[in-house]
Amino acid sequence: MYEIITLPNGMRIAFEKMSGVRSAAVGIWVGVGSRYEKHGEEGSAHFIEHMLFKGTEKSTAAELAGRMDAIGGQINAFTSRDSTCFYARVLDSHLDEASDILCEMFFDSLFSESDVVNERGVVLEEIDMYRDTPEDIVVEQLMGKAFPGALGKLVLGRPASLNGMTGASLRAFEEREYSPERIVVSVCGSFTEENLARLCGRFSALAPSRPAACRKSVYTPAVVVKRKATEQNHFCLSFPGLPEGDENRFAWQVLSMALGGGMSSRLFQTVREKHGLCYSIGSFTAAYKETGMLAISTAVGRDSEEKALALIRDEIEKFRQDGITDRELCTARELINSGIILSLESSPSRMNRLGSGLLLLGKCLTADEIIERYDAVTAESVLALAREKLAPEKMGFSAVGRIAPADDYLSVFGK
Repeated sequence: MYEIITLPNGMRIAFEKMSGVRSAAVGIWVGVGSRYEKHGEEGSAHFIEHMLFKGTEKSTAAELAGRMDAIGGQINAFTSRDSTCFYARVLDSHLDEASDILCEMFFDSLFSESDVVNERGVVLEEIDMYRDTPEDIVVEQLMGKAFPGALGKLVLGRPASLNGMTGASLRAFEEREYSPERIVVSVCGSFTEENLARLCGRFSALAPSRPAACRKSVYTPAVVVKRKATEQNHFCLSFPGLPEGDENRFAWQVLSMALGGGMSSRLFQTVREKHGLCYSIGSFTAAYKETGMLAISTAVGRDSEEKALALIRDEIEKFRQDGITDRELCTARELINSGIILSLESSPSRMNRLGSGLLLLGKCLTADEIIERYDAVTAESVLALAREKLAPEKMGFSAVGRIAPADDYLSVFGK
């Protein structure tokens, strides 16, 4: 069971002991991502993630890396639309050193102009790498249209906005948005009270602040296509989803799992196994403060794409009309519940679950509580969601490759 220490400045430290392990994972979670960026700031949250690894007042970037390697630790970070996380995993005997490295990066990074120039090139290469990956483009371009405004911005930003960034502008963004009330430190594994006290002492130095709330977005059915020289054509269909913390999110995950979440799912069995039209097909959900999305993605050859899309259409409509079978319901529950139990054996997984849960939902359900909610999902609740959310008029569509005109694809779906 996890516990929380709330510091006077509003910042929270959450921790959960794990018996029988000799490792610990610590993460600094910040409730700031690309959706908090103003016009001209696109990519700032992600750029800051990079800059925190580039050197501090005490250590160069090489020295930071060398210190972590010297204790056999692992350190990394990621940025999403609504959060940024800096994390490390080490043996319990080195937790203080790992925490000190993370805190030094978090509090004392230089943001030097020379490092900004160098790292800008790295981020621009990352953008080019993304542009070379059609399975990423097909999803991201639909996200950008389905959520017009702040939530639809690319996490990596735009070359034009990145070229205008300086160390001073990035530090100003960090100072404006990195409020203590938006920060959660999560620690899971083997640790001591002294380890926690060290973190409390460092983060108590943050001054309280109240940044502006993020702008809201609403799911909008959208159509976007991009021609690109690829061997396969890549497709993504979207439907409106549920916001974070919605009471129906457990039935929603069961729906997604049965429709396209595993090898026994309807889409995988029909499009790949029965008809052999693709290598990979699946569904996934995305949830944000006020909205969400369910998406289905696949890649197929030009000659078979119409048949594949028609099969996807038919499976969605069958699900919407008839719902989930008892067998599918049981299978989906088992897949989800086993994933939850298996993740409990990993200190980084627990750290992620604890940090993201508190940051985005304000609480973190125990594994037993989560399983109880999935076990309470009924076929009727799944059917109700399918009929509400999977309506053809709510569908968004994205295609990348040597594609036909958009209307040719939309006609398959009667649009």
